[in-house]
Amino acid sequence: MEIKEAIIINAPLKKVWNTFTDLTCWINWNSVMTDVNSDRNYLTGGYSVKCNFRPFSFPIIIKIDVEEVIPYERIVWSARKKGLSARHEFIFKNHEKGVMVTSREIFRGLLTKASGFLLPKKKMINLTTTFLKDLKTASEKSCRAF
Repeated sequence: MEIKEAIIINAPLKKVWNTFTDLTCWINWNSVMTDVNSDRNYLTGGYSVKCNFRPFSFPIIIKIDVEEVIPYERIVWSARKKGLSARHEFIFKNHEKGVMVTSREIFRGLLTKASGFLLPKKKMINLTTTFLKDLKTASEKSCRAF
């Protein structure tokens, strides 16, 4: 299963990037992932982030492995949990109205083969769009001055 969504954020690229990568601010804006814990304050390639993710009414604790961080361009992370793997890529591009952030996530594993019952695509799209909208709101007002 693949989910691809994009949003235009009316803020400078540096502000959007810093809002996204500053894990210390996620508690202020990220309603999709909570209880974020990492050895780093910023998303850094080669390190991981643990958090709660709530695709249903109950939280799931996940470990996200940050695979690649190309400043102001791209972030790639992956996660694995009980028969499911996900690879998530975020692309940041300047746009005439600010910054376009594109999210592309690919899910693989047994849970994706159960006709969407165990991993409903509509719910996953909703979580992705919520995350992007949260990022937009935070970047346009910012949890810190960048």
